[in-house]
Amino acid sequence: MLTNTFCHIPGVGLRTEQQLWSLGIHSWDDLFRTVPGGLSLRNARRRSLIYHIERSIEHLHAQNPQYFEGLLPSNQQWRLFPDFRESIAYLDIETTGMGPPDDHITTISLYDGKSVFYYVNGWNLDELEKDIQRYRVLVTYNGKCFDIPFIRNDLGIDLGQAHIDLRYLLRSLGYSGGLKGCEKQLGISRDELDGVDGFFAVLLWRDYQRSGRREALETLLAYNIQDAVNLEALLVIAYNMKLRETPFARTHVVRGPAAPNIPFRADVETVERIKRDYLIGERTVEI
Repeated sequence: MLTNTFCHIPGVGLRTEQQLWSLGIHSWDDLFRTVPGGLSLRNARRRSLIYHIERSIEHLHAQNPQYFEGLLPSNQQWRLFPDFRESIAYLDIETTGMGPPDDHITTISLYDGKSVFYYVNGWNLDELEKDIQRYRVLVTYNGKCFDIPFIRNDLGIDLGQAHIDLRYLLRSLGYSGGLKGCEKQLGISRDELDGVDGFFAVLLWRDYQRSGRREALETLLAYNIQDAVNLEALLVIAYNMKLRETPFARTHVVRGPAAPNIPFRADVETVERIKRDYLIGERTVEI
């Protein structure tokens, strides 16, 4: 989709981009081949278009998504997806609460479309900084406001990758209500993890810390990893929906991902025990 994109060029908005498409200029190559007779462009404007497209080609060949992220409108950064799909990390964190200094990260899950990686406080959180350098684009849900600042403040890691935050992308399509709410609206099921949320993740970590029960930690990791894995499915759905706003709805459709092997399963007995111990009636446990 990036090679069909013009709205990242300074002075070219979505309306002008639509005008270019309507004239049959559907790609960067078309711009070099076609004189836009129906488009009132002065020679200087045309030279500017060609200059910025040449720069775009260079940055795409160099696999530099930050160049496009810095120029694309925030509601159009979904266009990065297929061209950089092989260098995307889907990222999600779990914490003891809303933020430092009183709270800290408990687990982090990373998924790259093929493999799952996980990090646990007290085990291997320090490995994230090295591992995440393999990726050029991060995909999160609400990560711009929560996950990325939390990682910076708690672990001292500055993540400079391009970033697609699905919270804003899905909201532009009319979906809100948090990650789980969007999943349900779009038909993604959590099976035995249905009803487990961020609050419950805090309780799972607390239970593991107090009792050392492996089942509590594995249930937390199953939940955290499912968060990261489902980000890819949501991005594919949102990307294909966004294509309907372009002339490429039939030609550029992206296929959904194959379900990866998640190395942990939720322990149903642990979930029920914590519900019974902590969640009788209203949620009154201080976290």
